[in-house]
Amino acid sequence: MEEANSTMINEFILLGLTSSWEIQIFFFVIFFFAYASIMAGNIIIILMVTLDSHLHSTPMYFLLGNLSFLDMTLSTVTVPKMIIGFVREKKTISLWGCMAQMFFLHFLGGSEMTLLIFMAIDRYVAICKPLHYTTIMNHRTLIAFVLLSWIVGFVHTMSQMAFIVDLPFCGPNVVDNVFCDLPLVIKLACTNTYVLDLLVIADSGLLSLICFILLLVSYTVILVTVHRRSSGGLSKALSTLSAHIAVVTLFFGPCIFIYASPFSSFSVDKFLSVFYSVITPLLNPIIYTLRNQEMKAAMIRMRNRHVSSR
Repeated sequence: MEEANSTMINEFILLGLTSSWEIQIFFFVIFFFAYASIMAGNIIIILMVTLDSHLHSTPMYFLLGNLSFLDMTLSTVTVPKMIIGFVREKKTISLWGCMAQMFFLHFLGGSEMTLLIFMAIDRYVAICKPLHYTTIMNHRTLIAFVLLSWIVGFVHTMSQMAFIVDLPFCGPNVVDNVFCDLPLVIKLACTNTYVLDLLVIADSGLLSLICFILLLVSYTVILVTVHRRSSGGLSKALSTLSAHIAVVTLFFGPCIFIYASPFSSFSVDKFLSVFYSVITPLLNPIIYTLRNQEMKAAMIRMRNRHVSSR
């Protein structure tokens, strides 16, 4: 037993995106500015929703503020470590650091998936049942949506991590990714992980697929409803929802590909991981701020208020 314990590893080596030093420096610059943009963009949204009374009382923006918080924290779990790794020769992470990264990655990811469903419900009610919107989407409903999204995320991550933390790891300890994630870390365990692979498919893969299908169905219903009421309004709704659908696809597509087939390991997985940890949190502020007239108006009101107070 003592000999077995002495061979247990206490850290993992992350291979990163590339072994080329020049390309790693390039990635360091790109991801550094990407992370800075993620933080700045999502903090602006949170501040606008919190400080502007009009946005704060609007259900869609209340949910958007929570989405920005999830995006910001989800990126913080993975991106800073990834950025530091680009300028370090040896990219390592402790065993428990790896466990913590996987826990929060799936906790926040599961919460965000659920919150996106609730945001689609909000848009459905606003467009398809406008007369009952304020009654249905009241403050109590919004709080319930946010709390339920966090509960789903916690149950989602615990249902997997409860089985992962006790796995024996005795080598190898190389993770072919930019951060720790369940499918790759499970493969390094010194035991038969077939059942755990099935658990990842049933949990992470199925959750991603179901949420993605529900979102596409909700967007389709919204477009059909708008088309029936006014053919002229369809182009405007399609213009707005097309950007949302693109972001949702970039978030859920890699998740479905990675978690629905953990038995297979592809080198492209590490690049797909970047999409839901970097690209989507970067695009959300652009989609919901720069393309949103109410958010622009709130920023102008905030600027005018700041200028007049001088």
